[in-house]
Amino acid sequence: MVTEKAMLLGFIYIVTVLLVGYGTESSYSGASDHHHQIKLMASIKASYVLRHGIAPTPPAFTSTGTSRIHHVSDYYGGDPTGISDSTEALEQAIFDAFRSPVDGNHLINGVANLGGSEVHLDGGTYKITRPLRLPDTGGGNIMIHGGSIRASEDFPTDRYLIELMASSNRLSFEYITLKDLMIDSNFRGGGIAIINSLRTTVDNCYISHFTTDGILIRDGHETFIRNSFIGQYINVGGDHREKHFSGTGINIMGNDNVVTDVVIFSALIGVMVSGQANMLTGVHCYNKATTLGGTGIYIRAMGLTQTRISNCYLDFTGIVAEDPVQLHITGSFFLGNAFILIKSLNGVMSGVNIVDNMFSGDHYSGVRIVQLDQSNEPFRNIDQVVVDRNNVRGMVVKSTVGKGSVWRNGTSWTVDFSQVLLFPNMIKNVQYTLQVGASTSFPNHVLRNVSENRVTVESDVAVSATLHVSVDQSI
Repeated sequence: MVTEKAMLLGFIYIVTVLLVGYGTESSYSGASDHHHQIKLMASIKASYVLRHGIAPTPPAFTSTGTSRIHHVSDYYGGDPTGISDSTEALEQAIFDAFRSPVDGNHLINGVANLGGSEVHLDGGTYKITRPLRLPDTGGGNIMIHGGSIRASEDFPTDRYLIELMASSNRLSFEYITLKDLMIDSNFRGGGIAIINSLRTTVDNCYISHFTTDGILIRDGHETFIRNSFIGQYINVGGDHREKHFSGTGINIMGNDNVVTDVVIFSALIGVMVSGQANMLTGVHCYNKATTLGGTGIYIRAMGLTQTRISNCYLDFTGIVAEDPVQLHITGSFFLGNAFILIKSLNGVMSGVNIVDNMFSGDHYSGVRIVQLDQSNEPFRNIDQVVVDRNNVRGMVVKSTVGKGSVWRNGTSWTVDFSQVLLFPNMIKNVQYTLQVGASTSFPNHVLRNVSENRVTVESDVAVSATLHVSVDQSI
């Protein structure tokens, strides 16, 4: 039996030498089948081990030759079962991916082009004890993908599992892609930190069990988050732990970022925005109900908000905006008495459009679809605010425009818009028509009063007439 094992091991050695020698003749240009040969060798060895019960030797860190695809378990000794610590294996794979830039830089000045390098997790689950921080040297045109990363029980609670975080303030990373990853923070901190990076993509990721942020974006430019699922606790709604949900699903502290087709299913705040010119579309927030203190989308970018929220689904949790300047909310669905709260810090609201949305409530609570919080300071600087064309079921309509009619036989007619108009005691424009009935008289009439959001018209003689009024708070 010993002789048979020795012969088979000798055969494997010969095949290994031949295949490695064959593979090194090719280059990264596309003709290389080096990786294919390595996989073939691994399959031969695995087949022998399974048949003869010989325990495999953990592989040492090895170079992948000319290939720019770095396989964490095959080449670097990472444990794809998640039992052993794989921090060093992942760090080495990332380091190797960053150390071979290509000639001719097509990225922003100072960022090395890594030629489409990949750190491939091969469908494994890897436990780490410290953050996977991309090298300070920086770089771009690289992807980390294809597996799961989980924080250990002693992972630092103030860090993130993956960190794009250079030591300097310059733009160090560009065109980094994090794709097809499950990130489990194990209630030991955050998921992904993207700091001072340019054109980063987070695609098809599932991020859970964070205590700070699922994803943090700070400074930098043009991070795209799409087709992803983010939640502190894994659930499908109605979770008994909901009142304890904390943290923020996506924390955007920068400009010109896009969040598209993302579900945030548990967190105190779904998306926090404190930068300008960001866009959210197709975001479904049922992270924590408003009645339990949660917020779906929180806009804190005072001064110039310049944020667009389109085609989103606010599910029992709403939107809060502080002193918004140029904020556009449209085409979104608000379910379960979810509403929009405009909060005054310095009394400013300018260039705000809340149009063409759907609101659905419980029919008895009397929740207004748009509300004002003026507890800190009244809104004094109001300009170009349009709340209109929203359809509502089971909630109270609020708008910046209104139409109404009243019939009366007399000399005075009043139409009351106080239950409809958003701002109290503010009508900027009035148009009215006094439609007289079968009377032969031709009365003189005048707009007498518009205070307290009530429009009063008076005539010089008593007539049977209907007053039709249109008012606008936005002009």
